[in-house]
Amino acid sequence: MVDERKAAILRITDVTLDAARELLRRKGFVELLPVIIAPVTDPLRHTTSRATIRAYDQEWYLTTSMIFHKQAAVQVLDKIFCLSPNVRLEPASWGRSGRHLFEFVQLDLEVRDATRDDMLALGEHLLVRIVERIRDACSRELNTLGRDLTKLRAPFARVPYRDAEERYGKGFEERLSCEIEDPIWIVDFPAEVREFYDREDPSRPGVLLDMDLLYPEGYGEALSGGEREHEPGQIRDRIRRQGLDSAVYGSLLAVARPPSAGFGIGIERLVRFLGGLPHVREVRLFPRVPGEPTEM
Repeated sequence: MVDERKAAILRITDVTLDAARELLRRKGFVELLPVIIAPVTDPLRHTTSRATIRAYDQEWYLTTSMIFHKQAAVQVLDKIFCLSPNVRLEPASWGRSGRHLFEFVQLDLEVRDATRDDMLALGEHLLVRIVERIRDACSRELNTLGRDLTKLRAPFARVPYRDAEERYGKGFEERLSCEIEDPIWIVDFPAEVREFYDREDPSRPGVLLDMDLLYPEGYGEALSGGEREHEPGQIRDRIRRQGLDSAVYGSLLAVARPPSAGFGIGIERLVRFLGGLPHVREVRLFPRVPGEPTEM
């Protein structure tokens, strides 16, 4: 017997990927093949362990994000994107959030000589277009899921991180996402809460030129990105301030220029929002949820 709910979710996922690819190619982006393993990967500033394998007498990391490879790629092409599989070994308790898988796919993109404002505009255009496409092409699937997907209108509001924290307290993302009726940007993160590769505003020390987009209705983070630190001296200083080993990231120092900006958007979280799903596990036929056993 056909599981109509699961079939509807998979069809929405397919149309989502097609809509994203169509828009990005129209804007001159080139799709790259993903990097699955590497000798260095995104360190991430939260409680995420990195999965490793050993091959050919070397330890390799499974990709947590393609940030470093994206920065290298824009030396060759000025606009790139990739559907990048990520593995992040997050706490088992996060599996109950409705938002976390430890294996997921991220639409990762990067643009040479771009600014944060460029990325804000592109992120809005991408999300608005995908919602339009799903509303037009997947009305039957949305009806199967009982989802009334509202049309989005850009530009979205922007709120500085410190303002959101002052109003909602630390860990404000979930509370703010539950309150808003439209997507909202969080901008100007403090340097101490983000990774060393996010660019510090030259005119505002300690403030980063980055952004997160939050979905409404309590669906949480949609995408994350911003401008990249590209001066080797600045990168070394940020690595030192975060207590990391600069020797590990020597390859990044070699490819950090030219300047670039980009973001990553989680496909499973996006489809969860589009379909109004209670848990992101429903998006995958074979979900990998933190803390949950799996047989296949």
